[in-house]
Amino acid sequence: MDRLNIRATRTAGALALATTLAGAGGPASATSSPSPQRPPGTITRPILSRAEAAPYSPRAYLSRAGTVTAPTADPWTPQPIRTRGITADFVVGPVSGTDSSRYDTVQQAVNAAVRTGRTDRIYIKVQPGTYVGTVYVPAPAGPITLYGGGARPDQVSLDFTLDATITPADYAALVNPSGQYVAGDPAWEMFASCAGRTASNLGGCATVLWAQSAHFQLSNLTVRNTLLDSVDSGTHQAIAVRTDGDRAQLESVRLISRQDTAYFNTVDISTTARVFVRDSYIEGDTDFVYGRATAVFENTRFAVVSSRKPTNGVVFAPSTDPAWPYGFLVVNSRITADQGYRTAPTAHLGRAWDAGAGSTGYLPGRSPNGQLLIRNTHLGNGFDAIAPWAPAATTARPFTASISPDRTLDDSAYNRLWEHANHGPGAVSPTTGS
Repeated sequence: MDRLNIRATRTAGALALATTLAGAGGPASATSSPSPQRPPGTITRPILSRAEAAPYSPRAYLSRAGTVTAPTADPWTPQPIRTRGITADFVVGPVSGTDSSRYDTVQQAVNAAVRTGRTDRIYIKVQPGTYVGTVYVPAPAGPITLYGGGARPDQVSLDFTLDATITPADYAALVNPSGQYVAGDPAWEMFASCAGRTASNLGGCATVLWAQSAHFQLSNLTVRNTLLDSVDSGTHQAIAVRTDGDRAQLESVRLISRQDTAYFNTVDISTTARVFVRDSYIEGDTDFVYGRATAVFENTRFAVVSSRKPTNGVVFAPSTDPAWPYGFLVVNSRITADQGYRTAPTAHLGRAWDAGAGSTGYLPGRSPNGQLLIRNTHLGNGFDAIAPWAPAATTARPFTASISPDRTLDDSAYNRLWEHANHGPGAVSPTTGS
């Protein structure tokens, strides 16, 4: 992801990783405290009224699919991911009980699942432990549920170290030293597309778990790009999870990295894809939840950490098509910054990602115009209270919102990043009292 470089200096000593989410990977535990926010807000901190916010519900975000120019009604109401009592089709790690079909790596199990050709849901259980390596789920795969077999999501971890600044050749040597990916494997084309990139760096290939398939489910485990604080505070994309397919569902997961932790994408710019994230924990420091998919986050904690970059953290960076009304929706969740931001509150809730507009600048109605509503959510200390939205990535387009009584919420002359009925110390603007 191209982005505006936010300068920062590195702090001495890395903060310990957050291994719990009020209990590792558990609910965000947002409270129902009265909100101090009052519409319309300001041009740097717009607040939606109840009537304005009404159309922005999880149901609305998840009920449209198809192409941007010809959307279709396709209601999706994600049900909780159920794995208790399920006999796994494939097991990674030691076999226990009635489990069968054991594999040493997650990729081996995914390959086996795809080779079955089944169109019903396939369950892959990963036994407690740390598994080092990338995991690719190709587009032709049927519905797959990949889940941790432990009691908590911190008991199963999929780890790998990838930095988007390395070359494709270095990537190939790092990811495939022993021929884990070979021609003819289900995931070979995904690997080869990254190893054969003509660009000088990896870009969106710098991901630990990458699912291109539709109906993919991930539950009760951790995915961690272990680059973390081993690099400086500059631009080091290090994705933990990337999804490209429609109806991706993540539940009770911990996604940990620094820059670009979670990338919710679409197959191409003409299509849409939906993602639903619930009861999870996502950690990072720069644009760490981003992409052009339509995504709903419910009861999830987003944690900005200062161990690599002590200033100007950014949580969200949506890159929504200007003709599409729904980008990201955050509801009943918690957004927090660590102690490093408490004395100098410079963290930002987000910024638009004007993807592809680096050479032209932002073109209203043509360039992406990221859409995001944070509503009924607890905002902690450490965020810029007056201007919680940063200038756009790629173009540095200044953030500006309309506060006109008759404002149009999809006006491409303005940003589409808003709040409604949030609470907590980060929800109050000292200038407006809203």
